[in-house]
Amino acid sequence: MVAFIGRDRELATLDTMLRAVDADIGSARPGRCLLIRGRRRIGKSSLVEAFVDRAAAPAVFYTAAGTSAEAELEALREAVAGSTLPDREVFAEAVPGNWTAALRQLAGILPDDRPSVVVIDEVPYLMDRVDAFEGVLQRAWDRELSRRPVLLVLIGSDLSMMEALGSYGRPFHQRGQEMVLGPLNPAEVGRMLRLDPAEAFDAALVTGGLPLICAAWQPGDSLWTFLQAELANPVSALLVSAERSLAAEFPDSANAREVLAAIGSGERTFTNIARAAGGIAHTSLTRSTDVLMAKRMVASELPVWTRPSKERRYRVTDPYLRFWLRFIGPYLPEIERLRGDVTLRRIRDGWTAWRGRAIEPLLRESFARLLPDGSLPAAQVVGAYWNRSSTIEIDIVGADREPVAKEVYFLGSIKWLERSPFDSHDLAALQKHRAALTDEPVPLVAVSRSGVTATSVDAVYGPDKLLTAWEAGGSGGEVEGAAGQ
Repeated sequence: MVAFIGRDRELATLDTMLRAVDADIGSARPGRCLLIRGRRRIGKSSLVEAFVDRAAAPAVFYTAAGTSAEAELEALREAVAGSTLPDREVFAEAVPGNWTAALRQLAGILPDDRPSVVVIDEVPYLMDRVDAFEGVLQRAWDRELSRRPVLLVLIGSDLSMMEALGSYGRPFHQRGQEMVLGPLNPAEVGRMLRLDPAEAFDAALVTGGLPLICAAWQPGDSLWTFLQAELANPVSALLVSAERSLAAEFPDSANAREVLAAIGSGERTFTNIARAAGGIAHTSLTRSTDVLMAKRMVASELPVWTRPSKERRYRVTDPYLRFWLRFIGPYLPEIERLRGDVTLRRIRDGWTAWRGRAIEPLLRESFARLLPDGSLPAAQVVGAYWNRSSTIEIDIVGADREPVAKEVYFLGSIKWLERSPFDSHDLAALQKHRAALTDEPVPLVAVSRSGVTATSVDAVYGPDKLLTAWEAGGSGGEVEGAAGQ
């Protein structure tokens, strides 16, 4: 299945948990719980649906919609009625009046002689709309659900709320394992789309590794062939995914969306973001950036060096959203008028400059995954350095901690152009910036899309080697914690 390339590890985790439920039938608490979080459109629901289909266990899949508590209860009743639970008719005969009764009643119809699966999707909606839902869920788990042979899967796209659900001091703490589902990584994107390493990184930037967008990319097609087709379709996943996600994340927060658009347009400093967002007041900007960072949509970064700095910069964390905010979102009316050809020309004109900056966080992460490598030691932090006037900018700084390091292990420069290798001029610029900061012979690293002609570089990395950093790691899904049984 196209949508699940790179999801083998996550499916295996779900399989293992269901087998554990089966093995513990007859014990006091055979139930298991898994909390899955990840940004919207990442494929969380599709992953669990695929697992349920192949598990062939009795199951119910309920998705909250963000409506009233009463409407959500009715939706749960309908989900149970359409489920494969053997005693689903009992649930319909006695309609529960509240969520405490609903979860108790649901536990009562689960089979006790074989494992079953209960999926509650979009849990943050229930946390927001149902009074004391976390406490209701905790009591239902402790008193009824965990005593049944069931795998309870809780899914949510609001990262901060899902983190809070399982955090210390909250009612559901240590009741379940936690899985963070990330996008397809560059190696998975490359395999899926049959692209060479350099093209795989480009595709990862544009699609963000979102399976739904990758599925529209015909294997072997170039970036420009893909964009031409997508821009000719006003309802393509490339065009609508970001808009739907933003509408769900910020239904009532115009300021946050304006600030996100300003950062996505390329503004990085607090003052410039405020100006680009229409002269927004600094207090409002602070609140908006706090919201965006809590939702993991924006990162706030400081230069990494041995001396402290206040030169904070902001960036959009999701490459696809960054691409959309820069090249797609502002021009949707144009695309809807079937003038995607104009949009495509604009992307071509701005691609090299945009990619040069947008690719840096992804390449730093790729590089960090390879360490230690040769003469380069493992670095707890791989960041960057800049001064206030931007007269000194170093793309790669490996250090023992951030933002104020005790020790800097290496410095590096990124040059990501199709037909321009990292040459002696690039090396001279890197050496000049190193000399401005330290007299120490800190090793120098060159990261280049088109090779390196300069000598006296301590380490060289190109697309092929950087892509191998992702081969062993699998997709972004990670299981973070163990359930307290």
